[in-house]
Amino acid sequence: MRLATWNVNSIRARVVRTVDWMVRNDVDVLAMQEIKCKPEQFPLAAFEDAGYEVVAHGHNQWNGVAIASRLPMSDVQTSFAGMPGFAKGMEGPDQPLEARALGALIDGVRVWSLYTPNGRGIDDPHYLYKLDWLGALAQHTRDELAKNPDLAMALVGDFNVAPTDEDMGDPSFIPGVSTHISAPEREAFANLLAAGLTDVVRPLVPNGFTFWDYKQLRFPRNEGMRIDFVLGTHALAEAVTGASIHRDERKGEIPSDHVPVMVDLDFGGDDDDDMPMIFG
Repeated sequence: MRLATWNVNSIRARVVRTVDWMVRNDVDVLAMQEIKCKPEQFPLAAFEDAGYEVVAHGHNQWNGVAIASRLPMSDVQTSFAGMPGFAKGMEGPDQPLEARALGALIDGVRVWSLYTPNGRGIDDPHYLYKLDWLGALAQHTRDELAKNPDLAMALVGDFNVAPTDEDMGDPSFIPGVSTHISAPEREAFANLLAAGLTDVVRPLVPNGFTFWDYKQLRFPRNEGMRIDFVLGTHALAEAVTGASIHRDERKGEIPSDHVPVMVDLDFGGDDDDDMPMIFG
């Protein structure tokens, strides 16, 4: 299975680029974030003409997630257990859930397309929501692995956290002041990994950003950040045979400010003893 994730920053504006990239790269499954549309507004025809089935989850022109797959999808879920909601000016457990998570079972792999809250500012209620959201995702991961330690699960998407200093190249982000690099956010990301996940791209692609702001020539100056990830359980990580970050998709006409991240998976077992062992 060739699995990819891409924050497309409006699928209706970038449907041609997205489908063209998927076909050129022989992608089996693409998890998308920031589709910015309701399911009935999603440009299905272009994907279907290319041989993909699509499930989408969105409420309006903000947020939204989707999965396109050439393989059958089942057990579609629009939130993970314990996922908190958010509404400006509201407090408590009854806040509405945003369209930030979409899960599906694909060829034995539980794939989640995830769009972690931005946080906005360290003094903003959205920041606490972001930390709660990541904490709930970590607990969900622990619970799922407690039920099935051999679960092949991929948590992919835009996590809005640069986990290390090497993942941050944008000089406008200031330690102690800015989101994405604050100690609590990085701790929340580390706790998510500690729940039983591996960043399966980092060992194979140790350098490279996945996001560059549109402003102040960030891309030509390579002042970006690495905030898009493929995180896998042990069973998923063991199946990874390759990974790539597609930087060139930040170029050209109307690009997203994010680029695709892709991994190859092979669950062939004994028939593939000659394959290189990347995880063990």
